[in-house]
Amino acid sequence: MSTFNLPDLGEGLPEAEIVTWHVREGDKIQVDQPLVSVETAKAVVEVPSPQSGVIARLHAGEGDIVETGKPLVDFAGDQGVAVAPAPKQPETGDDSGTVVGSMPTSDELLVETAIVGRRRRRKTGRVKAAPAVRALAKKMHVDLSEVTPSGKNGLVTANDVRTFAQSNSVIGPALPPPAPRTDIEYGKPEQLRGPRRAMSQSMSFSRDQVAACTLFDDADIHDWARGQDITTRVLRSIVAGCRAEPGLNAWYDAESNSRTLIEQIDLAMAVDTPDGLIVPVLRDIGHQDSRQLRSAVDKIKVATRNRTVVPTDMKDPTITLSNFGMMAGRYATP
Repeated sequence: MSTFNLPDLGEGLPEAEIVTWHVREGDKIQVDQPLVSVETAKAVVEVPSPQSGVIARLHAGEGDIVETGKPLVDFAGDQGVAVAPAPKQPETGDDSGTVVGSMPTSDELLVETAIVGRRRRRKTGRVKAAPAVRALAKKMHVDLSEVTPSGKNGLVTANDVRTFAQSNSVIGPALPPPAPRTDIEYGKPEQLRGPRRAMSQSMSFSRDQVAACTLFDDADIHDWARGQDITTRVLRSIVAGCRAEPGLNAWYDAESNSRTLIEQIDLAMAVDTPDGLIVPVLRDIGHQDSRQLRSAVDKIKVATRNRTVVPTDMKDPTITLSNFGMMAGRYATP
C-alpha cells in the first residue's frame, strides 16, 4: 500500500478543495492519467496520477477541503509513488469574461462632477447624471434630456428629477416588490469555498498587515477619442505613475518591517467571475505597447473566466488595478 499526499500546487497555499474525482476505488489507472481536479484559491487544477496501479482508497470526497501534504489517495500494492509532474492546465476556450475596468464609452454612462485643470468644453446633447439619478429617472419615467440640471458643471441631481416629475405629473405607479429567490437557503450559514474563501483570507491578512489609506480624485477624459482602448490607457497611466513615484510599485514585509522597490511592474488585474473577483497578474506591463497590453488582457480574461489560469500567473504582483465603477457607485474603498 502506498499513499499519495496532496502536493504543493505551486501557489504556496495550505489547502485545496476536491472538485471532481476522475477515478473510483477499485479502478486501475496509469501514471500521468487525470486523477483528480482540485480548486485552489483561484484556479481549478487537474492533478495527474503519480504512478500506475489500483485505487485502494480515496481519502476525501468531492467538496471536501484537503490540507497540502495530507493523504489524498492510497494505491494497492507496494509500488513506490513517483514524483508527480506539474499539474496539467486545460486548454482555454472562447472569452466570455469581463475584466472589471472595461468601461463603457457611451454618453449614457458618463458621470462627472469635478474638473481638474482647464475648463471642459460643453458638448451638446450630453446628459450628465450619476447612476443612482439615472435609476431614479427611469423609475419615475423621466426623460433626463428634458430636465434642467442644477448641479455643478451641468450635473442633473436627484432633486432635479423629483422636481421635474412633480411639476409634470409623470410619476408612474408603484411597482410590486420582487419575489424572494428560491435558489437561496435563507438563514443557514454557508461555508465559503474557492475564490470567496481565498478573498476572505487574503483581505483579512492585508487588513491586519497594512494600514488603510484612501485618496479620491477625478480625471477629465472627455478629450479621449471614441473607440480608444480605455483599459490599456489606464494601464499605461499606471506605468507612468510608478515611474514618477517608484514607491507605488513595491512589496511590504510586515515581519521585517521593510519595503522593497521593484523595477518591473507586474500588475494584478481584478477579473469578474460568477464566483467572485479573481486577480491574475499581467507581467512587465512597463515594456509593452498598447497592442501587446490588449492581447495580454484578453488572454488573461479567457484563462481566468475558464478557471484555467496557471498558478504562476496568480503570484507576486507589485501593484493592483480594480475598477467596479461599471457596476455602480463612484467612489469606494475595497
